[in-house]
Amino acid sequence: MNTETARILVVDDDAGGRRLTRATLAKAGFEVVEAGDGQQALQQLDAGLPDLVLMDVSMPVMDGFAACAELRRRPGGKRVPVVMMTGLDDVPSIERAFEVGATDFITKPINWAVLPHRVRYMLRASAAINELNQNQRRLSNAQRIGEMGDWEWDVRADRIAPSEEAWRIFGHDSPPATPTLAVFFGRVHREDADPLRCACEHALAGGRSFAIDHRIVLADGELRHVRQQVEVIERHADGRAARLAGAVHDITRHKVAEEQIRRLAYYDPLTGLPNRLLFTEQLQKALAQAERHGRRIAVMFVDLDNFKRVNDTLGHKVGDELLRVASARLAGSLRAHDSMSRSGHEIAHTIARLGGDEFIVLLTDLQRPADASAIARRLVNTLAQAVTVQGTEIFVGGSVGVALYPEDGGDIDSLMKNADTAMYRAKEAGRGGFQFYDASMNARAFDRLVMETQLRRALERDEFVLHYQPRVDVISGRIVGAEALIRWQHPEMGLLPPSEFIPLVEDVGLVIPIGEWAIDAVCRQNAAWRDAGAGTLPVAVNLASTHLRESSLPNLVARALGEHGLPAHSLEIEVTESILLGDSALSVDVAHALDSMGVRLSIDDFGTGYSSLSYLKRLPIAALKVDRSFVRDIVSDPDDEAIVSAIIALAHSLKLKVVAEGVENEAQLARLKAWRCDEYQGYLTSRPVAADEFMQLLCGPMSMALTDALRLEAEGA
Repeated sequence: MNTETARILVVDDDAGGRRLTRATLAKAGFEVVEAGDGQQALQQLDAGLPDLVLMDVSMPVMDGFAACAELRRRPGGKRVPVVMMTGLDDVPSIERAFEVGATDFITKPINWAVLPHRVRYMLRASAAINELNQNQRRLSNAQRIGEMGDWEWDVRADRIAPSEEAWRIFGHDSPPATPTLAVFFGRVHREDADPLRCACEHALAGGRSFAIDHRIVLADGELRHVRQQVEVIERHADGRAARLAGAVHDITRHKVAEEQIRRLAYYDPLTGLPNRLLFTEQLQKALAQAERHGRRIAVMFVDLDNFKRVNDTLGHKVGDELLRVASARLAGSLRAHDSMSRSGHEIAHTIARLGGDEFIVLLTDLQRPADASAIARRLVNTLAQAVTVQGTEIFVGGSVGVALYPEDGGDIDSLMKNADTAMYRAKEAGRGGFQFYDASMNARAFDRLVMETQLRRALERDEFVLHYQPRVDVISGRIVGAEALIRWQHPEMGLLPPSEFIPLVEDVGLVIPIGEWAIDAVCRQNAAWRDAGAGTLPVAVNLASTHLRESSLPNLVARALGEHGLPAHSLEIEVTESILLGDSALSVDVAHALDSMGVRLSIDDFGTGYSSLSYLKRLPIAALKVDRSFVRDIVSDPDDEAIVSAIIALAHSLKLKVVAEGVENEAQLARLKAWRCDEYQGYLTSRPVAADEFMQLLCGPMSMALTDALRLEAEGA
């Protein structure tokens, strides 16, 4: 502010005094406005605040005291310096003037020569004070926004002068009149109090600065994390600190963010368990301690046995919930083992999720391998119990592989690889159990890896082939259709049946592409038989239930039929009863789309899977295939006899055809004839055979007449 052009408000009921004051200040370059009493002064203030007010004390209407008090209450009024004019010996008026907010006073009679200098001094002082206040506000705002504070401690007097934000950060409402360091640090977490005290003592003794992170406990028990940087700003002659200054920063949000980042880096978001990264760090520490102290540890791979089937049929939401339940059960089972000790010895444990349905367990301080056996058995039994997820009861089970240190490996990679190998051996042994690693397993694991690699290439190299088993009319004995069954023409091991590679197909994720290949291969072969003069007949392709949740399936089928010029009735789709598990709405839509094209849908292995029969109403099903496990003993087992006859009666009541699988002798066929079963498959007629052999069957006495085949083909078109 330019003090020479400042605006001065002169308030005095003495007109002569006002004129003389105005003339003196105007001559000095000031802008002057006048008011005859306090009321008029307030009216002048409404037009704008002056830079300084010269106020007489005694005035009519409103005296100077009341006017000064009112000015201080107005917005911005506290920043305006007010100089009261009073008599030389009027001490009570001077005291009262300061009480109502006056900045200074001038005694009458006024020294007119000195007045302009006095006003300039007051304006400069006011500007300095206002600038100081503004800087303090800026600093306070900056500290509040940045969650930082500062303090100084006079060691000799044990007086601390904290900023408002520093006081707040340390969890105090308002500072006492004479705060001490002990009061200021009173809310420091008790576990951090000693390190902070020691740091301060070292700074006092040696005059050294320090930085420290610690916690503060607020009145409601909430924790606050802070970082302090403390420096010595004054020393005694002997080097000891006389005054310390500190800057404190509230880093609670940074700590929370760091913890969130740590959880993202080290913990599985679905189950909340440690992930592979954290587990390997823990295993590394455990191995170092085991080597140092000569202890034994165990690493266990845990894999859910039927998770993929549940995930594919019931959907990923159910799969995720199943993983959460399973992880909680596994962790609970390990915690329950904490109470089981031998001679006061307890086994420490860690469980982590590696990904998918794989978990891994670390056991330390094992006394003997039997301890690992007991825990592995407990884990298997825990997973064998039924799980209810979203109202559906599921039995998932689990297999466990165990590797011991130092017997089965001395490093992380060896132990984890060998535990994984043992887990796969447990699955091969029938699932729902556990296996300890032995060296011979590595060869089996390598063979499996090689087989998986070869299987992925088999589709590219066209190594899969289809064999065909006739479907025969029970009454006439004629071949009325066929089922296509996949084989793998392995380049080294020869022709492999499905049982030796289909489980691997599911593991490596080739179910959908192999199903699509089979549809095209069946259509191509059916067209070849037709072109050879055998006509066309319905050939069934087995698809996984997940394939009927592929909305692209109808277009794929239509394209295959169109490319080979086949009628829709020449292709049938067989699926298991689990078709309605999972996204049943999509399965129903896909099934109806196929039905509208003329492609028949059959339920394979009827009676062995999904317990609800609702799909018989919801799906456009044409036939039920009775599983061979029921057909095998229909002659000797009354229960199987009752089941098969009931299935046939149920199907016929719903106007569905029935196909019996696994018919091997005439006695079985006679029963099926008596129950009016429609069709059968089995060794009684033929094993599944290659396409050229099946062509011979088509041309033999059991085949449909060629004219009948051509007629059916024309009707289908």
